[in-house]
Amino acid sequence: MTQLSVNINKIATLRNARGGNVPNVVQVALDCESFGADGITVHPRPDERHIRRSDVYELRPLLHTEFNMEGYPSPEFMELVLDVKPHQVTLVPDSPDQITSNSGWDTRTNLSFLTDVVALFKRANIRTSLFVAADVDMVDYAARTGADRVELYTEPYATAYPQNPAAAVAPFVAAAEAARRLGLGLNAGHDLSLLNLKYLCRCIPWIDEVSIGHALICDALYLGLEQTIHAYKNCLEP
Repeated sequence: MTQLSVNINKIATLRNARGGNVPNVVQVALDCESFGADGITVHPRPDERHIRRSDVYELRPLLHTEFNMEGYPSPEFMELVLDVKPHQVTLVPDSPDQITSNSGWDTRTNLSFLTDVVALFKRANIRTSLFVAADVDMVDYAARTGADRVELYTEPYATAYPQNPAAAVAPFVAAAEAARRLGLGLNAGHDLSLLNLKYLCRCIPWIDEVSIGHALICDALYLGLEQTIHAYKNCLEP
């Protein structure tokens, strides 16, 4: 069954809006685990506008599920990952000032750079995933870096889904099949929601993990966090 990793960046954004420690990021992460989440995702950025380095250090020893760190492999990010040693690191091509991830890696152009970064994390026994578009060529070059997994950037799927679900998912099925042929694990994330998640997982049942933050936290405002996590887990049922 596909695992649900909850991205708690939006909780940190809300906390940082007023200062102090309300809502408590660590407590929310632990609550997500107790409500059934299979993992916790954080994406610390250089300006610490949501998750802070201190949050990462505080979370690591307290979590009981899988800990996933996302980020651009700057020297500072790589140092943090190697110090904290999460279960998984997801490498994204974001510039420091991006609001959110909005594209996958050009793994062909960045093959040498990514190969070196992946090798460093693999020596530390940290599973490495590369954020890529639903493009068979990009998946192929991701495999050449030695990465363990790819994470498919699903915003284009989410945008096209309401008009034509079958057409929206088709390139993602092709990319997922390529990943499977190449021996890569498969993650997915970005703009997945209760509207479109079940169909994606029905079409690609071998997805290892989805990472969901914005939509899940928004749904929790109406449904409550526990009921929301249960609803997302229900979407992942085979």
